[in-house]
Amino acid sequence: MSIITTRSSFLHKTPASLLAVIITAALSSVAVQAHAQDATEGALCTDRPTKANAACTVPAGDWQLETDIGNDTRDSQPGVRIETAYFTNPTLKYGVSDRLDLQVNWAPQLRVETTDRASGTRSSLSGGGDLYLRMKARIYQSDTATVALLPFVKAPIARTGLGNDIWEGGLALPVNIVLPNRFTLTFGPELDWLADSHGSGTHVAIVNVINLARPLTPRLSMAAELSSSINRDPAQTVAQYSVDIAVSYLLNPLLQLDVGANVGLNDRTPDTQVYVGLSHRF
Repeated sequence: MSIITTRSSFLHKTPASLLAVIITAALSSVAVQAHAQDATEGALCTDRPTKANAACTVPAGDWQLETDIGNDTRDSQPGVRIETAYFTNPTLKYGVSDRLDLQVNWAPQLRVETTDRASGTRSSLSGGGDLYLRMKARIYQSDTATVALLPFVKAPIARTGLGNDIWEGGLALPVNIVLPNRFTLTFGPELDWLADSHGSGTHVAIVNVINLARPLTPRLSMAAELSSSINRDPAQTVAQYSVDIAVSYLLNPLLQLDVGANVGLNDRTPDTQVYVGLSHRF
C-alpha cells in the first residue's frame, strides 16, 4: 500500500485510494531483502515498513500477513489540527504463482480527531476503513533488478467522513535495484485515479518514492526514503513531500517486526507519522 499523505483526504486509490497511513506503501525489509530472496528462495519479503512497495511476491500457495500494530499521524493546518490513528491495518496476501500474488487490505478500526486551534473544541469520528484490493505481478527479474506491476482498487465501504464513498484506484510500478555493498535502491512511481473533491469528475495524482535500504546485521535492516505526491484536483493542486526512515528486525525467517517515522517537508504534508508493525508468512 503506498501511503504519502494521511488521507482522511488522500489515499492510494473506479480504481483506488490509499486511506490508511502508511501505505503501506513499503520496504525496509522489502528493499533490503529483495536480493536476499534471489539468493534464498522463499525468504520473507514485504511491502512494509516504508511507503515503497517491493517487486517481490509471496511464494505460490503461501499466505502472508503485514499489518500496523499502531499508527499515529498528526497534521497541523491553519486553524485546525488533525490526528489520525490506526489500531491495526492488516494486509493479507496469497501467492497464486511464483510471480503473482493477490492482496486485500482493510483497517477494522481507525479514529480521526479534529481540534479547532482557536477554541480548543474537539470532534472525533471512528470506524472501519475502506477496502483495498491489490494484485502484484513480477514482470522482470535478473541478478541486479526486479520490476513488478501493482494495480489496485479501493472499494468505498468506510462511513462518510472516514472515506469519500467513491470507487478509486491506481497502478504502481515497483523497481528494486541491487547495488554494491548490500544496498538496495527502490523506485516507486505510481499513478492514482481519484474523484474530484467538488463535483462528479475524476483526476490523477502522481506518486513517487525513492528508497535506499541496507541490512545492518543478518536480522536488522534499515531504510530511508524520499516520497512525493502531486494531487491534481481541479479545485486545487496539492503537493506533499516527506522524508521517511524505518528499521525492521527478523525474529525468525518468517516473522518480522518494524518501526518507522515519516516527517513532512512542506505545510501540505502531515507533520509526523509514527508506526510499529509486523509481517508473518504462514
